[in-house]
Amino acid sequence: MPAIGKKIRIASTVLMLSSSVPLWITSEALAPQIVQAYTARADLSIDRFPEENYETLLTRAETAARAAAQRSFDQDILVTDVSIMVSVQNYGAIAPVLELKVSRLQWRTRPDPKRWATYFKTARSLLFFGGKFSTTPDANSAPPTPPASVPQNPEPKPGEENAAPPKK
Repeated sequence: MPAIGKKIRIASTVLMLSSSVPLWITSEALAPQIVQAYTARADLSIDRFPEENYETLLTRAETAARAAAQRSFDQDILVTDVSIMVSVQNYGAIAPVLELKVSRLQWRTRPDPKRWATYFKTARSLLFFGGKFSTTPDANSAPPTPPASVPQNPEPKPGEENAAPPKK
C-alpha cells in the first residue's frame, strides 16, 4: 500500500507542475511587465579658463551637458528623462549657467543641447563677466586705458643700452 500512496503523490505533483508552469509562462508573456522609468540628474561644475570670454564658456558648458546627457541615456535603458545642471566657477564666484532637461525621445529626435537647454541670464553678471570686478578682459568690453600717472612711452634712463627706442 505505501507504494500506491507514493505513486499518487508523484502523479499529483507532476500534474500540478505540468499545468502550472505553462499557465505561468502564458501569463508572463501576455501581461505587461512593470517598468520603473526615472529621470537621471547630474550637476556639473566647470572652471573658467584665463582669457576665456562668456560665449566660449557657454559653448564648453553646452558640450559638457551634451556629453553627460548622452552618457546617461547610454548607461541606463530605464532612464526616460535627463536633467543636467552646469555651473561655472570664476575666481571664487559660482553660478549655474544652463540646465538641460530633455526626454529620451526628444534627444533621439534632436540631440542638440541648445534646443533643450534653459540659460540663466544673470549668470554673466554673477560670474563678473564684463563688470567692474572682472579680472580678465571680456571680449565684449572695451580695452582698459592706462592710468594718467603712468607715461605711455617712458624715456630710457641713462645707462640703459637695451632700451627700445621711443615710438613715433
